[in-house]
Amino acid sequence: MTLILGTESCRLDSAGRFKLPIALKNQLQEGESRFVVRPSVYAECLELWTYSSFVEEMEKLRGQLNPYSIEDLELLRKMMACNNVELDNNDRVLIPMEQKGVLGDSKDIVLQAMGSYIEVWNKEKYKAMESKPVNYAEKANRRLGSLSADLSHRKDAE
Repeated sequence: MTLILGTESCRLDSAGRFKLPIALKNQLQEGESRFVVRPSVYAECLELWTYSSFVEEMEKLRGQLNPYSIEDLELLRKMMACNNVELDNNDRVLIPMEQKGVLGDSKDIVLQAMGSYIEVWNKEKYKAMESKPVNYAEKANRRLGSLSADLSHRKDAE
C-alpha cells in the first residue's frame, strides 16, 4: 500500500479537472495512474484512492461485514459508491459529474493526504474545518496515551 503525505492547494479547470501536484504524484508507485473517487462518509469532501489501495481496503471491509445483514449491506453500498478515474497525459484528475456537488461551485480545492488516500476539499470548507478549535494534545493523549505507555513499558522490560 502506498503511503501518501502532504497538503496541496489546486484549482479545478472548466472541465472539473485538477493537476495532481508533483509532490503527491512522486509518492505514488511507478506507473500508478488509476484512482477511485468517492464521497467521504466522515466529512464534506471527496476521497481519492489509488486503485490498488481502494481494492485492498474494500477486501478488508467485505471480510468484516455479514453479506446477509441489511445494515452491513447498506454500509458496503455507501462505501462502494465510487467512480474510477485515471490521470490523463498531463497528470490531471477529472472529478466525475456525480461527485462535483460535494466540492460546490468554487474552483479552489485543497488536497489533504491521509496516508492511504487523499481528501479533496472545497478550499473554503477546508479552511472552516481547520479553523475549528480542537485540543489535539488531549485527543492524542486520549487515543494514543495508553499506546505510549505500552511502548515504554515494553522497552523497560527489555
